[in-house]
Amino acid sequence: MHSDSELDAAYWSGRYNTGQTGWDAGAITPPLRDYFQQMSLPHAARILIPGAGRGYEAEYLHTAGFENVFVADIAPEALRDLHQRVPGFPAEHLVEQDFFALPTVPAYDLIVEQTFFCALNPGLRPDYARQCAALLRTGGTLMGLLFDTEFAAAGPPFGGSRVEYEAYFAPYFDFVHFAPAFNSIKPRQGKELYMCLRKKAG
Repeated sequence: MHSDSELDAAYWSGRYNTGQTGWDAGAITPPLRDYFQQMSLPHAARILIPGAGRGYEAEYLHTAGFENVFVADIAPEALRDLHQRVPGFPAEHLVEQDFFALPTVPAYDLIVEQTFFCALNPGLRPDYARQCAALLRTGGTLMGLLFDTEFAAAGPPFGGSRVEYEAYFAPYFDFVHFAPAFNSIKPRQGKELYMCLRKKAG
């Protein structure tokens, strides 16, 4: 298992520069697309996509008219790819920063999870849940996909189970949906949980 210090910006830049980007589906995945199509957030809502990679979700939301989509990643290559692909995406919304150092004010309405949680050292998972809660307004939503499987090779990606994940999120969130995804892309079918969690009051 990699230590936290090994999974740094240089590590992820190296993965991009050598084409080792197996997490990159090349497009927005169906579970996230379907959620975005039916959600009722206003176009001015603040949306954060941490560890967004090449940012297909951000591209989709931007194209759909959402004005305050923020992408955070520690690999400048990922942010540069998004900027080159979507020149109209606001440059000031491309944040090259550690997720755990992001300012919690102003709060976000929605955080989108897509292959970021599984890229973190598993020891950081309680901190991830806590930081998501800190970044969201009361009643704000954390939604996305988590791997409900173990991987044979040493991570990242790091696998896990529904029961494990529930323990991290339960102190901060009410569970709206937390169940197997039914429309995952083919390589991930039967291996993903779809989550939609709402931040508790207080």
